[in-house]
Amino acid sequence: MFSLRLGISAVINNSEDIACAGERVKIYTKTGDAGQSSLFSGRRVPKNHLRLQTYGTLDELNALLGLARARNAEPRLERPLARLQTLLFILCSDLATPLPEPGQQDPVTRVSPGHIAFLERQIDAMTAELPPLKNFILPGGTEVAAVLHIARTVCRRAERWLVALKQEEDLGPHAPVLVNRLSDYLFTLARWANFLAGRPDEILNRDFPEIDHTGA
Repeated sequence: MFSLRLGISAVINNSEDIACAGERVKIYTKTGDAGQSSLFSGRRVPKNHLRLQTYGTLDELNALLGLARARNAEPRLERPLARLQTLLFILCSDLATPLPEPGQQDPVTRVSPGHIAFLERQIDAMTAELPPLKNFILPGGTEVAAVLHIARTVCRRAERWLVALKQEEDLGPHAPVLVNRLSDYLFTLARWANFLAGRPDEILNRDFPEIDHTGA
C-alpha cells in the first residue's frame, strides 16, 4: 500500500493503478495479482468485496463524467461537472476507508452535510431555470445529456451496492444520503444540459400504434 502522501488516488481502483505528481511511481505493484486489494486502513480484502464494488462503481461514474466533459462545449456545464468529479473523489475516499475506532484520528475527509447541501442548492438552481416536469421523459437529447443519463443509472447501481454494504458495515450517516441525492442531481443536470442546448425534454408517449390492438 502506498503511503498517505500519495493521496486519494491510492484509495480508488487499487493502489497499483496510481501515478503521483512530483514522484515517479510504478503503475503496477503486483500486490493485487492474487485478487486482493488494500483498503485505506491497510486491511486486505477480495477485489469483489462490497466496498470495492461500491467505490469502483463510483469510479466508473467519475470516468463517465470525464467523457461528458470531453464532449461538452457549453461553458456553464464545465464547472458543475468538474466539481462533481472532485466530490466523487471525496466520496470514494470515504467509502474506501472504514470508520476509525473511537478516539482514533480519521485519516480521510468524510462526506458531510455541507456536501449534500451543495448538491441540493445546485439542483434547486437548475430546476428554477427548467420547465416544470409533469411527465416521464425519455433519456437522451444532446450527446452530453445522454452521457449524464447513463451516469445517473451508474449512480443508481452504486447506490444498490452501497445499500448492501451498509447492511454489513457502518458507513456513517452522510455517504448514503449523498449518493441518493447524486442521482437526482445527475437527472437534473442532464435536463439542464438539454435546456442550455435548446433541446426540449422528450416526453414519454405511451401510445404504441405499431401494435395491432384488434387482436387480428
